[in-house]
Amino acid sequence: MSLQVPATGYDFPFTGDFRPSETALVIIDMQVDFCAPGGWVASLTPALDLMRAPIEPIKRVLSAVRAAGMKVIYTREGHRPDGSDLTAVKRFRTRLAYDGAGVGEYTALGRVLTRGEPGHEIIPELAPEPGDIMIDKVGSGCFYGTEMEHILRANGIRHLVFTGVTTECCVHTSMREAADRGFDNLLLEDATAAVTLALKEAAVSIIRDPSTLFGTVGTSDDLIAVLHTLAQKPTPGHNPA
Repeated sequence: MSLQVPATGYDFPFTGDFRPSETALVIIDMQVDFCAPGGWVASLTPALDLMRAPIEPIKRVLSAVRAAGMKVIYTREGHRPDGSDLTAVKRFRTRLAYDGAGVGEYTALGRVLTRGEPGHEIIPELAPEPGDIMIDKVGSGCFYGTEMEHILRANGIRHLVFTGVTTECCVHTSMREAADRGFDNLLLEDATAAVTLALKEAAVSIIRDPSTLFGTVGTSDDLIAVLHTLAQKPTPGHNPA
């Protein structure tokens, strides 16, 4: 029995046969600085509730994905403590966006998006487990300057399920990078967020468009239903009686 996750504009994966062994869950930047009280976003914007909305859907997806034996890949955006990998233009742009407190500046939780600081870590609600893969990145996309593609190829991964923040920036950039490298991509709409609903809706609509340049859009419930169905399939030679 072949299964696909219902999605728009095409069911996932495009091959018509969802296989956990060929699929990875990618959790983009669910870090304290973005998604926790006291973090960068919470300190400087009213968007914390929006940014935390994906937590429960991702938790449910994680449980089903781990039970199915799928690879789980986390990403963290962050820079070296000495700032040697932080460009002047990124510092400038993030200061504009966050009222002078850009990447590398100090907040109550230390320096923003800086490796080793509390704000750089994954939020406790979605803490990685042994065997999960962590990708540390300096840019928006999870392929730029990282081992991401090498790890996927080495593990036979062909299809990627994307969750996390922010929809219009790091999630979108990562999906575009993956598409250019030949991976099939599914965005779980209820498991991603942006600092405004308008930005999220715009980003999702680009992926949902019938041209499907970068992937397709589904929901956490539909993915979980497919994983549960696969778990109930009898193994070859097994007699349920």
